[in-house]
Amino acid sequence: MKQDLKTNINQYTIWLTGRPAAGKSTISKHMYNTLSSLGHNVFLLDGDDMRLGLSSDLGFSLEDRGENIRRAAEVCKMLNKRGFLVIATFISPIEKDRLIAKDIIGENFREIYIKASLGECKKRDPKGLYKKVELGEIKNFTGIDSIYEEPTNPFLIIETEKQSAETSSRTIINKI
Repeated sequence: MKQDLKTNINQYTIWLTGRPAAGKSTISKHMYNTLSSLGHNVFLLDGDDMRLGLSSDLGFSLEDRGENIRRAAEVCKMLNKRGFLVIATFISPIEKDRLIAKDIIGENFREIYIKASLGECKKRDPKGLYKKVELGEIKNFTGIDSIYEEPTNPFLIIETEKQSAETSSRTIINKI
């Protein structure tokens, strides 16, 4: 399977999941730059971009989150079929939704768990979201008053409290 991934890398979806501020977007940008410079057709699909466009009609209920992930998986599948390696960065807090994404994308799906403790995520807080949660400005926030289910069988776990974004990116690329 590892050899198959190396030879057909431009038809895979690397699905980065983790809590808000775990490091998904930062790592994905490093991966994108590295893989693009190596000549791969890479598409970076970020959860924030989906929320501004294709999923702008959705809220943050568990049902809407699931529909957002389903839509994202369909986009990944289309891009994979056209020869793109997709780096998808989604909190995707529910295991069932990630399994649906895996089912849609198929054997080309690789789930990478970007792991960081809640305390570390709160400390990083690049968008100020955890602060807004503390002030009561945001409800149903993943890991606080809405669930985050850690992946039970990810392709790879990246612990961002133990290594930099650059090292994390290299680790993922080397694994695939």
